[in-house]
Amino acid sequence: SQDCKIHISGYVKDASTAEPISYASIYVKELQTGQVVDSKGFFRLEDLCEGSYHLIISHIGCETQEVFIRLSTDTILQLVLYHNSHLLHEVAIVSEGLSQSTQESESLSSVRIAESANENFAKMIEELSGVSSIKNGAGIMNPMVQGLYGNRLTIMNNGVAQNGQQWGSEHSPEIDPMVAKQIRVIKGVGALEYQGNSLGSVVLMEPQKIGKDPHLHGEARYYLESNGLGNGLNLELQQYTKLFAWRFVGSLKKRGDLKSADYYLRNTGSQEGNAALQLERSWSNKWSSDLYFSSFNSEYGLLRGSQIGSITDLTTALERDVPFYTEEDFSFDINSPRQQVNHQILKFHTRFQANKKHWFNLSYARQSNSRKEFDVRRGGRSELPSLSLKQISNFLEAKYEGYVAGDWKLKAGVQINQTDNLNVPETGILPLIPDFISYEYGAFGIGSRSFRKTHLEFGARYDIESRNVAAISISQPREIFRYKNDYHNFSALAGISQNVSKALKVTYNIGYASRNPEVNELYSYGLHQGVSGIEEGDPNLGPELSLKNTLSIKSHLKNKVFVEGLFYYQNIENYIFLEPQDEVRLTIRGAFPVFTYNQTDANIMGFDLRTKFQATDELGLLAKYSFLHGRDVARKIPLVYMPANNLDAALDYQISKFVGFQNINMEVNYRFVFEQNNLNPNQDFVAPPPAYSLIGLKLSAEKQLHKLRLKMHLRAENLLNVSYRDYLNRQRYFADDQGVNLIVGLNVAF
Repeated sequence: SQDCKIHISGYVKDASTAEPISYASIYVKELQTGQVVDSKGFFRLEDLCEGSYHLIISHIGCETQEVFIRLSTDTILQLVLYHNSHLLHEVAIVSEGLSQSTQESESLSSVRIAESANENFAKMIEELSGVSSIKNGAGIMNPMVQGLYGNRLTIMNNGVAQNGQQWGSEHSPEIDPMVAKQIRVIKGVGALEYQGNSLGSVVLMEPQKIGKDPHLHGEARYYLESNGLGNGLNLELQQYTKLFAWRFVGSLKKRGDLKSADYYLRNTGSQEGNAALQLERSWSNKWSSDLYFSSFNSEYGLLRGSQIGSITDLTTALERDVPFYTEEDFSFDINSPRQQVNHQILKFHTRFQANKKHWFNLSYARQSNSRKEFDVRRGGRSELPSLSLKQISNFLEAKYEGYVAGDWKLKAGVQINQTDNLNVPETGILPLIPDFISYEYGAFGIGSRSFRKTHLEFGARYDIESRNVAAISISQPREIFRYKNDYHNFSALAGISQNVSKALKVTYNIGYASRNPEVNELYSYGLHQGVSGIEEGDPNLGPELSLKNTLSIKSHLKNKVFVEGLFYYQNIENYIFLEPQDEVRLTIRGAFPVFTYNQTDANIMGFDLRTKFQATDELGLLAKYSFLHGRDVARKIPLVYMPANNLDAALDYQISKFVGFQNINMEVNYRFVFEQNNLNPNQDFVAPPPAYSLIGLKLSAEKQLHKLRLKMHLRAENLLNVSYRDYLNRQRYFADDQGVNLIVGLNVAF
């Protein structure tokens, strides 16, 4: 008896350009039918009954979207799709408040994240230009943006600065990237809003807001990889109820010994078990709150051949083609040396909208981090950790967003962060990092205004940190030395963005920032097992002072040719770096090279170029080139541990439909990494490795099965099984990098 004469009509548009998307597909789950929009992006679904419907919108080169609607009368919709193939337009997570910025950013979409489920956080964002990783093997790595990593790079996990044992290149961020909808990298000087020691760049990882769909939906993902026989399962569930909206994400990963082109890398397996729960509640049209909890738990093995027993063996190991302790058989076993890491975040956030022009946010977060490192120890003590650290931090933030003085937009806030870091007394060894407790107080303000073709942005930040440190003396008899560090830091930025024409946009930023020396840089002393070296800090180090300039040029021609260039120059006074010494020290735990923290004046300059030629709607060619030059200007020598220049290219072919499959994507990619020639022979224990090139393949397709949407993907990495070593991999001293790897994945959305 229903009146089934209701219709839905509307347009499908590009989310970034607002241009119509021609010939996109719209599928109605409940009716198991659909249609293709016309050349102007228009569609019309007729003879529908009153009720609830799920619309799936897809198009080649776009992220497939699902929209829920309650239909009671004729409805007009404007649907948007996000392109992921161009990789050139600026993609940003836009808040309800300030949406424009002069900061240059680049993002990984949820499609790219799902296709790279076997990778860790740092490896995933290597796909973005100007982003590298400093590694300690194939599974342990830290992101590096334009030559800076670790404490100089702020990583925001759901709006909270990731706080953990960030004491070296082998301490990977304790983050499950499968929780994120997008991962965004800000490459300019846009870190003023975030508390931390960043000298410019910021990595943002944020979950997606839960939609108002009352039905249970989710996605299950599974992958299997050939190298290390790795496999992983990820499950995501969400639902909107009258009481609250919720989302759960869980991940399990396990991998055994990795294999180079010629031999197994013994004891390089890993395993992870992660979970995240997100709750949201709208109290009224103006007031909403959310609660977020995540738990990251991992265990990583370190190459057995990187821990050597004598100086003679270490010298030999640095010269061997095949590392010590290499075995012919594959194993899932994870033995010492190894790491165990646990990290939890609990965050509460509430948002109040006073009116259409003013928003207020209040956030509290608590982080707990536990890290244990196990060495190969004598007397059956390998199961006793040689490093055991526990850290608790509490963070509170109040923030305002809104319009003031007419058209000026203002974002301002105050933040407090308390960190308590201690050594758990179970190692029987003098701690590498002393106990400390710190209090950080910060305030910031960022103002911006748009004129017709111009956007201006100004900001400033002031931070105070008070740190109390308790260190144990090296000499006998043991004594406790207490240090008190007080720092006052000021940061500022200014930026201008100009739309010269419809096809050309130019943006310039300049920013000043300061960074305190961290506890490890000041007071560390002893074996840092993860990097297989002895590290010595310097209590006399002073704050780093940085001035960074960036110039961005973006251009496109008739939606066929896209070109982007980002040029940067950063001068850092009192730059702190870990310098290899001309010394190998023998200890009761083995023989290890010695590294010390030093300070100098430095500059880092370079550029990232990207271009995309879209020959047809189906065929595209992408090319990227990154150049970086770091120099110690005080001593007139190169900076160590700077990424080598690299070139990437990809040929991408897409088909909308074929034999029942949709959005078929085929890609051949090529990566060439130049030799790091900007280094003197006496600056490292061994010479930088030669240049290398890698070839890879990707194939993906989607298929609708009633109410299930399947996506299958196949990837091949290092397809030619090239034997190579990467300059930024600390294990290059002992072994080759990972060989060929085939990854098969299946995603099921329901």
